[in-house]
Amino acid sequence: MQIGLDFNLVEDLVAGVDEVGRGPLCGAVVTAAVILDPARPILGLNDSKKLTEARREALFDEICEKALSFCIARAEVDEIDRLNILHATMLAMQRAVEGLHITPKLALIDGNRCPKLAVPASPVVKGDSQVPAIAAASILAKVTRDREMSAFELIYPGYGIGGHKGYPTPVHLEALARLGPTPIHRRSFAPVRAAWDAREGVTDSLI
Repeated sequence: MQIGLDFNLVEDLVAGVDEVGRGPLCGAVVTAAVILDPARPILGLNDSKKLTEARREALFDEICEKALSFCIARAEVDEIDRLNILHATMLAMQRAVEGLHITPKLALIDGNRCPKLAVPASPVVKGDSQVPAIAAASILAKVTRDREMSAFELIYPGYGIGGHKGYPTPVHLEALARLGPTPIHRRSFAPVRAAWDAREGVTDSLI
């Protein structure tokens, strides 16, 4: 499904939906749904990963100001561990769409599958670089999650969370093995489970 970055898409109340945080070892998966206003175009929308942090921050404020409706939602670590990351992501997307104060006529979901929604929905592969509303949603989700990770850096020092945002970088994996998991780590993810098991083994050997 090829859709250009064209603001005509939003004339019929199209919501764009995207997520950030499926791959990290810690923290929530954050989603956003955005209905843009065709009368108030936002210049420079793009996949959040292709933008600088400063540009994302500026666009975040502009999206919040100009969108007809937006909602930022999430699935927490315990939900990810209980449901698995895919189902938790779908749940967070449902929450984002349901949180819009305007009911969209169509929800376009970044990726190759859709959550169960009360409105018509269609997946768009690489939608965050094609559909303005999905690009806007990707920015809201990423800025929100990045801010949370920076805050966790202060609560759980030594892991480098503010830098890698929870992704399994060598720095993160080394810290995880050395310090053990924190309450925000996803125990259902293999590296975290391994670090947890290793720490439990050390504890048992000391008893």
